[in-house]
Amino acid sequence: MQAISDQTVDTPIRNTTSRLAWPDHFDHIKARLGVNRMGHRIEPGLFTIGAPSADSPVFVSANYTLSFDALRSALSGIDGYILVLDTDGVNVWCAAGKGTFGTDELVNRIEKTGLGAITHQRTLILPQLGAPGVAAQDVKKRSGFKVEYGPVRAADLPEYLKTRQATPEMRRVHFSLVDRLKVSLVDLIVAIWPMLIAAVLLYFLGGWRPALAAITATLAGELLFPILLPWLPTHDFSTKGLILGGLAALPFALLAFMGNPQAAWWLRLAAGLAYLFALAPVTGLLSLLFTGSTTFTSRTGVKREIAAYIPIMAWIFGAGALLTIGLFAARLLGVQS
Repeated sequence: MQAISDQTVDTPIRNTTSRLAWPDHFDHIKARLGVNRMGHRIEPGLFTIGAPSADSPVFVSANYTLSFDALRSALSGIDGYILVLDTDGVNVWCAAGKGTFGTDELVNRIEKTGLGAITHQRTLILPQLGAPGVAAQDVKKRSGFKVEYGPVRAADLPEYLKTRQATPEMRRVHFSLVDRLKVSLVDLIVAIWPMLIAAVLLYFLGGWRPALAAITATLAGELLFPILLPWLPTHDFSTKGLILGGLAALPFALLAFMGNPQAAWWLRLAAGLAYLFALAPVTGLLSLLFTGSTTFTSRTGVKREIAAYIPIMAWIFGAGALLTIGLFAARLLGVQS
């Protein structure tokens, strides 16, 4: 490796390999299960893979272990450098949206590692999904390094390096059912305890039906929504989720409407609407939160959805809560007609 040994840097240059060991796979399993959710990170800095020279390619990654491991495992037989940015243990796509995989961090990491004195070539290969956070012209102006966006998937890098040209397929973002289930599993595990606590409270307050309804609304948002995402109507995640939540709540609403035929029709209607109004926004909110797990939403789009639909969901849920309180009071007073 041709490098300047007397270059003063904040962190030493470390070596890595393309081979993933059992501890790496175990870390991936824990990450997928949401265990120690923000703890899957490596120390940012400069890594070598293979035996790079001063003319070897430089790749850029986040310090989220799954992102780093996906990159290095794709570089089998390739000599190069990996510049790892401090993204607080967040993957490239999400960190780019938050700004931590961004221009300032990239320029600062170039300076801290002394990269300019280690390599002769002045091109950095970034993952395509990091583009929203990086202003290539600013990086060039401030550091002298040119930003080049590689393919979406690290697995395509060996082919990409042959021509330094990405094919249309390399640029295409896929978010398959398997991909959606991988990320939804983490959200589901995080939601399990709040869901169970709410279900237990509702069981003691109203019986098995509202408890089961709460579980259904949560599972619809955390599991069913990712599965059905491409086929649900409308464009916005919030409206998709509200529609799905309404469908999930519909059986409970019908049971509430038909379950007490001796009661006045307006009481039965109120009971049905209480389920619809209380449950649909829960599924809608969880569906909106799923935008942070996808690769085909934008930061501005998410902000627009939050501003447009959170108030609507709050009003709908509030109406459901008021109906529920009113029905509870009517039951205590013995109102039937």
